[in-house]
Amino acid sequence: MPQTREGQLLETFVTLADTLVADYDVVDLLCTLVDKCADLLDAAAAGIILSDGDGDGDGDGDGELEVVASTNERSRLVEILQLRAGSGPCVESFTTGRAVAVPDIGDVGGKWPRFSAGALEQGFASMHAVPLRLRQATIGSLNLFWDRTGGLSQADTETVQALADVATIGILQERAIRERDVVRQQLQHALNSRILIEQAKGVLAYTYDIHMGDAFALIRDYARKHSMPLAAVAERIVQRELSL
Repeated sequence: MPQTREGQLLETFVTLADTLVADYDVVDLLCTLVDKCADLLDAAAAGIILSDGDGDGDGDGDGELEVVASTNERSRLVEILQLRAGSGPCVESFTTGRAVAVPDIGDVGGKWPRFSAGALEQGFASMHAVPLRLRQATIGSLNLFWDRTGGLSQADTETVQALADVATIGILQERAIRERDVVRQQLQHALNSRILIEQAKGVLAYTYDIHMGDAFALIRDYARKHSMPLAAVAERIVQRELSL
């Protein structure tokens, strides 16, 4: 028995949820999303562009936009064309934080000439772009293309936005995890460096019979004079590779 539309949608959200939980891979999430969107909405192609900026949603265009997922080369080429031109429905959806519907690409006039020419050349007749946005953060856009003219129904529009919202949460989660790991690594590096410096101070204090504060001054002066990190100088002292 053919699966109902509601069943397909439920299956899509379950699949996306599984992708978020099991061995989390943001690229897999986005590839899954564009494939499912194309199937659900009978689109000829789907793609996602993302910004590597801070995603503050202020529309100032900060950060480079890149195509990160696409169902086929046709949509990827059209999205790249828009990024190079700096204009088009995908870019506008990102910069404004709003959905952009293009029910007839051949009727956009002179608004996006490079986009319309490229899209028509690839055989696309309509498209719909929705922002990947969470509150004030806009990080990209989800873009659907059809070989026929016409717009989306209200229900389909809400479905696309809901799927885009799932992707946004997933991407921001991945970025938060990555940033948290960086902070953790920086903190661990700082702690390790401090331990080395304390050890080096002890070596110098014992060797030269000086106070710990004076030992640290020696380390700092040497590091500044030779443009070296304090931890690097301290490590060489502890390893008995350097005498001050």
